[in-house]
Amino acid sequence: MDDGGHEDVIEGRADGPPKPARPRIIALANQKGGVGKTTTAINLGTALAAIGERVLIIDLDPQGNASTGLGIDHRSRSVSTYDVLIGEASLREAIVATAVPRVAIATSTMDLAGIEVELGQTRDRAFRLRDAITRLDAGRSTPEYNYILVDCPPSLNLLTVNAMAAADAILVPLQCEFFALEGLSQLLQTVEHVRSTLNPALTIHGIVMTMFDARNNLSNQVVADVRQFMGDKVYTTMIPRNVRISEAPSFGKPVLVYDLKCAGSEAYLRLATEVIQRERDLQAP
Repeated sequence: MDDGGHEDVIEGRADGPPKPARPRIIALANQKGGVGKTTTAINLGTALAAIGERVLIIDLDPQGNASTGLGIDHRSRSVSTYDVLIGEASLREAIVATAVPRVAIATSTMDLAGIEVELGQTRDRAFRLRDAITRLDAGRSTPEYNYILVDCPPSLNLLTVNAMAAADAILVPLQCEFFALEGLSQLLQTVEHVRSTLNPALTIHGIVMTMFDARNNLSNQVVADVRQFMGDKVYTTMIPRNVRISEAPSFGKPVLVYDLKCAGSEAYLRLATEVIQRERDLQAP
């Protein structure tokens, strides 16, 4: 990788929409595993930071892959999102800095796997994350972060419900595979249920097609089907199947830091630009 290029991009700033009075909270969700959800959380967060946003990633997956993918050692996770959800720590206590400028992460551990048993039938159990995020900026005149990205586990469980109850919008990474629409329909039903019972303001921010291979007829057909089904909710940017994206997590780095010039990095920068543009459109009078 060309380190000079990395510094230019990661430290650079770009004109964006007016900074909101509170952070925009986007949950990355898909009940299917292996669709690029955590990869998208890490790299979208890094790309947003590269164009001047302050980003917090909240790792709500017991596997902790977002934490690992940002180079956070297990020994640095003495306080995690598990402690936050059970009420034994504040969200601020679970946040650690990363090597990426303007990106921080609230880390995860395997303890999260038992959260449903821990919380049982507690009345506010679906709002633990929302309340923790609200307290994060208590007493501040401006938010500490412009964007909070919540990396959900690959299931529609209490952790994902907490993310949806806290979020302004859902971003859905969708792999270019045969059963993509089937899984999407189930997720959309869950979003509607959360909207009707817990969070009426929840919207679908967008759907990003991942692991796209232009040489593969199936990839092209899946993209066409999803666009027909979801219309302009599907981002123009598609994340390609790219070896460098797959390699980067083993080095504890986002792909934009690992190899800025690869096709995967370029795609995530374009996706960040689309996310910013949609935010600008939402804030337009």
